[in-house]
Formats: sequence, structure tokens, C-alpha cells
Amino acid sequence: MDNNYALDFEQPLRGLIEQMEHLHQLSAENNIDLSKEIRAIEQKIAETKKSIYTNLTPWQRVQLARHPQRPYAYDYIERIFTGFQELHGDRAFRDDRAIIGGTAFLNGESVMVIAQHKGRTTREKLRHNFGSPYPEGYRKALRLMKMADKFGMPIITFVDTQGAYPGVASEERHVSEAIAVNLREMSLMGCPIISTVIGEGGSGGALGIAVANKILILENAYYSVISPEGCAAILWKDRAKAPEAAKALKFGAYEIEKLGIVDGVIKEPVGGAHNDPDAAAASLKEAIEAQLAELKKLTPKERIEQRYQRFRNIGVTDEDVSDGKIVPINEAAS
Repeated sequence: MDNNYALDFEQPLRGLIEQMEHLHQLSAENNIDLSKEIRAIEQKIAETKKSIYTNLTPWQRVQLARHPQRPYAYDYIERIFTGFQELHGDRAFRDDRAIIGGTAFLNGESVMVIAQHKGRTTREKLRHNFGSPYPEGYRKALRLMKMADKFGMPIITFVDTQGAYPGVASEERHVSEAIAVNLREMSLMGCPIISTVIGEGGSGGALGIAVANKILILENAYYSVISPEGCAAILWKDRAKAPEAAKALKFGAYEIEKLGIVDGVIKEPVGGAHNDPDAAAASLKEAIEAQLAELKKLTPKERIEQRYQRFRNIGVTDEDVSDGKIVPINEAAS
């Protein structure tokens, strides 16, 4: 954990870590054997971590998804792929840096990587518009995806946005049309498409690069039609009700996996991906490799059909006559 930043529910853990660091410093400066005390603190830290991170509320997972030290798209790209060559511009208006993309190699195989990137420093956040794309970002993504489809390259996308940019300039350049065209064109591509929600997956802004054969999600990410604050503002007229909205939306990784919205949940290191970005990237790479191996066995026509059926089945329910509950069709079948 970065001791310079801790979420509210992480404060007890931060205090214990500071105590341990103080004991180490005291031992070194005064040549005192404090190993027994240090071991006791280490055990307490392990117990506290288990207590905190195995009982996270939906709102706490949202906070982890937004953690300022959480790995962003570039962090995963540099750890998973080699030879990333970024490509720019939509060939119509400008280069929207909220969406980045380009060719790379995954274990020696050419792939097209497209991702939403938020930026970490203030300067980077402004350059990448806090990860909220303008319409030209989606048009750039579509240009790169068409290139990949033409040459039979798998498309790997990373989703991390609260939503497409909702400002006047975005509407003037038809952001809804740009997203809609992406949905249509991605559904018709014969190459394998794998999307992973690495942080926030908000609304059509996320879906604009996520019409995929397989959708994965990191354990502490979320994927939803609206942010908790947006939902709270609509239902309660009060953004402070966001924790209640997060619970009501049921957009946690494991919950939406049960609903068939995502195909797999990738476990994160204890405390979140920011505590060990290398381990998080290794798990993500392994999951992508496994899904890609399966998709490569299908023909382009089969991949299109599989993608079509995948999205047609989302939201389809059946009535479980044993207790009268409405359940997803995939659960009812099992």
C-alpha cells in the first residue's frame, strides 16, 4: 500500500503499517532487537487485511476501482505486450487521447490494442480528458479496429471510463452516433475481440469499445449502465446516496458474472491491483491468452455468431417455478 494515500476503510491498516515502520526504524537506530514486536504487528496486519478486503461493500469496490495508484492502460500495456506502436487520429477531426491504440505483440503474435486511459498526474489527466472520450476517440478506435479486422489481427481492449464526455462539444460532434456506429461495426468483425474492464466501466462510453466475444473484468472493477453518483442523483436527487446506489445496482464483478454480462473475473492482489501491478498484469495476461486460444479455434463466421448470441442473451430471463423468482436464462438452464 502507498502510505501517502489510503481510503477511509483502509485507515486501520495504514496505522498498523506506520507502527511497523516505526519499530523497524527504532530497531535500526538504537540497535535494539524488536523482532518479536515486529512479528506481532505483521500478524496483525495480515489479519486486518483479511478482515477488510474479504468483506468489501459495493461502494468500497468502487473506491478501489478509482484508486489514484491503480494501474491504468499504459501500465498494463507495457507489462503484457511488447513492441507497442501507438497510432493517432481519426482522420476526420483530431487525435483524442482519452482513447489510445496501436499495434503490439502478444507472445510474438500481432494484435491491436485499444484502451481508455485516464492519466495519473494533473497534466496527464488533462491530456487524456480524465478517460472520458470525445466522439473522435471512438472514431479513432473504429479506424484501428477495421485495420485489425482487415489483416486478421485479434483486438484487445481495456475499458476504464466513467463514460463518454458529455459536454456541448462532444454532442455537437455526435458522440452518440459515434458510439452506435462502433457497436454496429464491432458486431460484424470476424477477428477475435477480447475486452477487459480494468477500472470503471461506465455506460455507453465503456460499451463503445467492448462489443467483444469475451468480456473480462478485474475483481475490484465495475461495469454498469451508470455511475453510482449518477444513479443517486436521478433516484434520490442526492449524490451523497452513491453508496446506496452502488448496492442497488449490483454491478460488482462476481454479481455480473452470474448474470452472464462478463465471462470471467480476474482476481487481484490482496488490497487491489495497485498493491502489486506486476502480479495483476500477469493474471490479466494469462486470462487474455486463455480466451484468445479458444477464440482462434473458431472461424470468422462463428466468431460473429458467437458475439451476436452473447449480447442477445444478456437480460433474457426465465421464471424459476420452484420459488417464483426471476433468474437469468443461463442460471435457469443450469
